[in-house]
Amino acid sequence: MPAADASRAVPALEVVDLRKTYASGVQALKSVSLKVAQGDFFALLGPNGAGKSTLIGILSSLVNPTSGDARVFGLSIHADRGGVMRQIGLVPQEINFNQFETPFEICVNVAGFYGIPRTIARPRAEKYLKELRIWDKAFQPTRMMSGGMKRRLMIARAMMNEPRLLILDEPTAGVDIEIRRSMWHFITGINRAGTTVILTTHYLEEAEQLCRNIAIIDHGEIVEDTSMRRLLSKLDVQSFVLDVMGFDGTLPQIDGVKLVRLDDQTLEAEMPSTHDLNALFAALTAHGITVTSMRNKTNRLEELFVRLVERNGNGAAA
Repeated sequence: MPAADASRAVPALEVVDLRKTYASGVQALKSVSLKVAQGDFFALLGPNGAGKSTLIGILSSLVNPTSGDARVFGLSIHADRGGVMRQIGLVPQEINFNQFETPFEICVNVAGFYGIPRTIARPRAEKYLKELRIWDKAFQPTRMMSGGMKRRLMIARAMMNEPRLLILDEPTAGVDIEIRRSMWHFITGINRAGTTVILTTHYLEEAEQLCRNIAIIDHGEIVEDTSMRRLLSKLDVQSFVLDVMGFDGTLPQIDGVKLVRLDDQTLEAEMPSTHDLNALFAALTAHGITVTSMRNKTNRLEELFVRLVERNGNGAAA
């Protein structure tokens, strides 16, 4: 295998039998193992208290594991912690910079922790502050910035060492739709350019739209580790909301489909995921009902997520 191909075969992240038990006796991680390929956009999901923050804390050297190992591009968190940290950019949940400093100062100063000369750090800070649309605030105290701008500054700061692995822990919590979209435009761009991205979020529609692979953690254990496409294929029943015309109030009987009237212009259809939508539309048309638009009743990943967590809580999953 050529050297470049061999290097590419090394996972961006490999977690091996990682365990963490706190002094209180709480087992936050129970033999967690997973792999994230280079260049992936990977979702790490789980309910509050599932172990996500502990895992991220271990990767970013904020928490010491009880046992096990994690390797970032082949570097062990035990054997080469400094090397690991140079590969990682972290956007934490909480805003944790000095709000009396300016965005430019924050970015340039954090670059210094990585030994990056100021002659490189200054233009790099300008680059990322411009790309994240906060350059016009670069020399004002950050306490004067909006919450969404502070979130974008957290991403700019995490990019100052130009990490190969970017970890985003609830990056869009509390921001409006426009800012969220601008953040994802930037992040999908760096992912296409080769940066591996790991995302935790409670906005499950984001994970479904953005991520190619997914792991779900609950009670300190990985309960699902697969591709997004394969996970969504497990959803056996889907519900759709249909905007319609020509509905006279009488619900037609359609094999395999449960129809519910929401109002005179809206129907809800529950059907097996294998059912042909075109057959549903044709059957409705035959009854004089025209579908003008359609949407999922609930996010598909959210529905699966709830099922998996409920099942694991009942002890049915390992």
